[in-house]
Amino acid sequence: MTLRTLKLRTLTLCTALVAGTLCAPLLQAAPFTPEQEARIKELIRETLVQNPKILDEAAESWEKQNAADQAAQLGDFIKGNQDVLFNSATSPRLGAKNPKLTLVLFTDYNCPYCKQFDPAVAKLLKAYPNDLGLVIKLLPFKGQTSAKAAQYSLTLWQQDPARFLALHDKLMSKQGMLTEADINKALAATGNVALKPEGKATEELRNSLRIGTLLGVQGTPATLIGNQLVPGALPYEQLEQLVKTELAKLG
Repeated sequence: MTLRTLKLRTLTLCTALVAGTLCAPLLQAAPFTPEQEARIKELIRETLVQNPKILDEAAESWEKQNAADQAAQLGDFIKGNQDVLFNSATSPRLGAKNPKLTLVLFTDYNCPYCKQFDPAVAKLLKAYPNDLGLVIKLLPFKGQTSAKAAQYSLTLWQQDPARFLALHDKLMSKQGMLTEADINKALAATGNVALKPEGKATEELRNSLRIGTLLGVQGTPATLIGNQLVPGALPYEQLEQLVKTELAKLG
């Protein structure tokens, strides 16, 4: 919704609300005549038009309230889905063993913005080795090779977590869309030629897609930081500031 649309709605709503009040019967008060009601409505509109700050303040208040409501709903959803978001054994987990704050990263091996964002996330984990954890939720939005690469990396996580990161980094560092040959090269380079995708990997992908949809993830990358779902490949400084703010809340 644009600010202009919001202001127009606010103007209409303010007029309607006051008009409704005027039309309501008042205790021991004579009703306004139709001419008086029409004039009062006109005065209200004139006041609002001549004092646009009233509309600005109303729009700002509405936006703040709407944001607060959305944050509260997201917070409730997160509380109700702690296990699938933070404690799933089939989701790759990096960083501190007992972190103060755990991020959830929705990412895709074929997403150029994810490839751009991945080094910033890795840098952040190194900067906060005792405070920060990361759960990776792979969302194969971009084609068959995205899903295939995810199945291999998730299978490796489930079989041998210590070897996951090398394959993950190899797949993520390949610029452009992955081909079958690219995936095979990444497997060979990390000593995983014999790796075969397992059913649990497909199940994990389905769960990630489901929880991502329910959270409102519309593209990758998207990062859950506290009770905020932050879309896009943020610059490192901005990402770190969000994390610092959340860590400060936790004490």
